Order: sequence, then C-alpha cells, then structure tokens
Amino acid sequence: MITTDTLVSFFEETRQHTETICKPLEIEDYVVQPIVDVSPPKWHLGHTTWFFEEFILKPHKPDYQLFHKDFAFVFNSYYEAVGKRVIRNNRGNLTRPSVAKVYDYRHYVTHELKEFLTAGQLSSEIEEILLIGIHHEKQHQELLLTDIKYILGNNPLLPKYNDSFDENPIQNFKQEWIAVSEGVYEIGHNDSEAFCYDNELGKHKVYLHNYNISNKLVTNAEYIEFIKAGGYKDHNLWHAEAWDWVKEHSISQPQYWHNIDGEWYQYTLQGLQKVLLDAPLSHISYFEAFAFAQWKGCRLPTEFEWEVANDKFDWGSRWEWTESAYLPYPGYKKAPGAIGEYNGKFMVNQKVLRGGSVATSTKHTRATYRNFFQTNLRWQFTGLRLAK
Repeated sequence: MITTDTLVSFFEETRQHTETICKPLEIEDYVVQPIVDVSPPKWHLGHTTWFFEEFILKPHKPDYQLFHKDFAFVFNSYYEAVGKRVIRNNRGNLTRPSVAKVYDYRHYVTHELKEFLTAGQLSSEIEEILLIGIHHEKQHQELLLTDIKYILGNNPLLPKYNDSFDENPIQNFKQEWIAVSEGVYEIGHNDSEAFCYDNELGKHKVYLHNYNISNKLVTNAEYIEFIKAGGYKDHNLWHAEAWDWVKEHSISQPQYWHNIDGEWYQYTLQGLQKVLLDAPLSHISYFEAFAFAQWKGCRLPTEFEWEVANDKFDWGSRWEWTESAYLPYPGYKKAPGAIGEYNGKFMVNQKVLRGGSVATSTKHTRATYRNFFQTNLRWQFTGLRLAK
C-alpha cells in the first residue's frame, strides 16, 4: 500500500527533475521543433502539466480554477476524447505562451495538486491516474533529453548540452552467447504492488524454441565493420521498404555520426566527440538493426526471448529493437475514456523495444516494459542485441 506522503514525494521529485533537465537550456532552445517527431522543450513542460490538470484536478478537485482556458488546446497531444488540439507539427510555432508563463502554469498545477493530495483520502481510481501521470512525465523526461539532443545536434554549431551527461557507458566484458532451452515460458507483468502500463498486463504463456542471445550489445566498432563492408549498399540485407528509405534519405551511417577526414565522430550531449569504438551502438532504426543482424548471419530476438533471458545479461543503456510487432497481449482491454488512448491506439505498424536507455528516468524501468516505435525512427537511444 502506497502512503499519501510517499505519493506526494514521488510526484514532487518527478516534477522537479523535469525542470532540472531544462536548466542547461538557453531561452531560444525551448521553442525549436526541427521535425514532427521532436517536440519543443516548452511543449513538454506544458503537456506533462496539462495531464494532471485534465485528468485529476478538473474532474476531482472541487472548485478548481483553470490556469488558462486555452492551455488544453495548446498542450493536449493525441487524446481525441478531451477535445481539439494544436496540430503536432505546429508545436514549434507557439511563441506564446512564453516560457515564463509555462513555468508559472507548471508551478500552479503542482501546488494545486499537492494541496489536493494532502487534503484527504485518495480513491484507488485517482491514485491509479496519479501514478500514470507521474510515469507519463518520466516518459517525457526521456523525450526531453532526446529531443534536446536532436535540436542541438542539428544546430550547425553542434553545441553541448552539458559536461556531465555520459551517454556511452562501456560494457567492459567479453561477448558470449547465452543458451536458452526450448519450453513454455510466462510473459508479462504480474506484480500487483508495482506500477506497470496496461500493455504489459495479461500474463500468458509462450512456447520458445532453443535459441542463443548475446550477453552484450552490438558496439560501434562492430557497426563500423558493417559500414566498411558496404552494408548500406547491399540491397540483399534490407527489407524492401527499408531499402527505399536508405536510398530516399541517403542513409549511410547512424544518426549523429560524422565522417571528418576519414575518422568517425558522434554528436553527443557533451558535444562532438570521436566515436568510442567499445561503446554500444545507438541511434539506429529497426531497418538498420535488421540489416546488421542479417549481415552477421544472426537475427534480432523477439520480445519474448528478450524477456525470458533478461536476467542473464546487462541491459538499460540502449532501447533494444526486437523482431516483435507491437500487438496486444491475450485478453487486453483498453481502459474506458481518454486514458484508454494511452497505448491501445498505437498497436499497429510499430516494433517493440525492450530495456531502457541512458536517458530513461530512475524508477521507470522493468523487465516487462514494452516501448514501441515506427521502424524508421532513430532519434532515441536505440541499439541492438543479436540472437540466433
């Protein structure tokens, strides 16, 4: 049983960390939106605030006064059930409300919600929505970091975010293959005391054949060998859609890589640096992960193979592409109303990623977590682990 004090502390800690992430930014950095997949930092600050206002304060706090009547229109993301919203690719055009006004909005809602939480007994329904809201903000903390990296990494000056964010931890151990025997295994979240999203629920059995999975993520050095071997020029390694993507966008290396005078450099949140050969590969699409695995004579693990073996290898520095389509587990049911739009509506044309990344917030990873993205996206810290 989670106490009210624990919930309030968790809420405040999460709200503060979002603002800490933004401290190194210049005021101009808050508004930029280079591509549709990247939202301006100012929008993240407002959207995570709107979630608490829309789903807790408005329906549950007596006599709650909106901070601003138009902010729901500005900061709603994709929730059809709660009204109209700014088109996603227009978020970077919002010079108003100002950054200062958005911070005022955050502090107002944080104060109002804290007051509400400490006023009396919370229902199980409100507690559930509150935890979703907290973890929703943690998701946006990761998005903030990766969106900031995209914004700064596409600035011609390649400015650093700060001097302390280490995005390339080395897996300093020998690569080995972990053997897993065929059999029936249970998949899914089954801890009633711990938080999870609805797409993890529905613990069920799967049958797996014998397989081997690497204890180590693919490194930059291994991927450079793929590039040198002409991996981006061999259509036999790629899906048809992926090969079209490579040709259309002239893809020839991972995102943020630059070949300068014959040497590979990578833009990081600490600025432009030489590629660390032993660091785990990052910022690749599913298309690239699949092609590399083909070149190595291996494959990507399914999400079930990954989950069954996860306690036998080190994970958490890269979101790991799997060969699994993002689909509902047996018995999955969307929650009623707008909260039901959180996961279920995206269960089409996406691949599952497992693990977590250097940008994932604390208290937000677990072995059953199912992340998901379209096959061409690579602005997140995405890498791969081989199976065979």
